Amino acid sequence: MKILAFDTSTELCSCALSVEGEILYREHNAGQKHSEMLLPMIDSMLAESGLRLTELTAIAYGRGPGSFTGLRITCGVAQGLALGAELPVIGVDSLVALAERADACKVVACIDARMGEIYHAAYQRHEDEWMCMSDPRVCKPELAPPLSGDEWTGCGSGFDRYREALVKRYGQQLLDISRGFLPRAFEIVRIAERRFKRGEAGDAENAVPLYLRDKVALKSSER
Repeated sequence: MKILAFDTSTELCSCALSVEGEILYREHNAGQKHSEMLLPMIDSMLAESGLRLTELTAIAYGRGPGSFTGLRITCGVAQGLALGAELPVIGVDSLVALAERADACKVVACIDARMGEIYHAAYQRHEDEWMCMSDPRVCKPELAPPLSGDEWTGCGSGFDRYREALVKRYGQQLLDISRGFLPRAFEIVRIAERRFKRGEAGDAENAVPLYLRDKVALKSSER
């Protein structure tokens, strides 16, 4: 099994290539240059591995939520590569990729959504999979949905920016907070491997982003 994965849902541009479980990984803080960096990163990684695109088993991509522009880039590249090489695709939510990175069984994942909001979801590990305990949504950090039980680990840029509000919201339910986490292709490819084995890959035209809101900027009167 050979799966290529990439993610541009945040300022981080990352790629991973898993060949029979061995992962080659690269990341760069791309800022606003994802469209310039992503394809050269993929080409370089394939060249280093000695593989051609048509030799891959599938393509995995971070489908969001996240930056609107970043998600369009990721999904466009996933569609283009998969169609050209006749490969199936596997979309992985950015928030579950954060949960995969956390060393915990119960994870509340939050990404800074700008405009005073967060992308939020909560997951609990069951064997090697994640059960969604609170569906992905966009909300104010102080209005984050309630969680059941305790011993939750918080992670993601939402916690980095709105730590005080989220700690106030969840109180003693939080066991730990992991700082500096962003969605990465490294975790996306690991999740994709498991999903591919379960037959969850789809056609290239299904590589579409997960948008949780339509409004992407505040009006001048709202700022």
